[in-house]
Order: sequence, then C-alpha cells, then structure tokens
Amino acid sequence: MELRDMLRMANQIAAFYHGYPNDEAVKETADHINRFWEPRMRLAFLDHVAKGGKGFDPLVLEAAALVRKPKADAA
Repeated sequence: MELRDMLRMANQIAAFYHGYPNDEAVKETADHINRFWEPRMRLAFLDHVAKGGKGFDPLVLEAAALVRKPKADAA
C-alpha cells in the first residue's frame, strides 16, 4: 500500500470520529483499523507510527496504541 493512501484512509477514519468525545474517538478509530485493515496494512501502519507517524492526524497517532500488531504468520 502506498503511504499516501494509508495516510488518507486513516485520516478519513479519524475525521469521522472527531465529533465524538476523545476517549471514544480514539477507541473507535483503533477498532475500525483492527477490524477492517488486513495484517499487512496494520504492519505498515504501525511501522510508519514507529517512525514518527508524519502525516497522520493526532487522533490516529493516539489510536495507534490500541491497534493490534498482527501475528507473524498472519502477515
């Protein structure tokens, strides 16, 4: 997946939840990524976050702590 596409998708998810209370927005953003992003996408996401997460909405960066790292055999 291209970085620009991942940034766009994650930031769109966050934009949807911006009107929610922060704790709920963080949880729902992470839940969406955990449920709908395939393991390789989540690995790329977490790798970009580990490198500083440039381009991600602050809500996405906060939600990253709740995104599950895929099992090695799933990636």
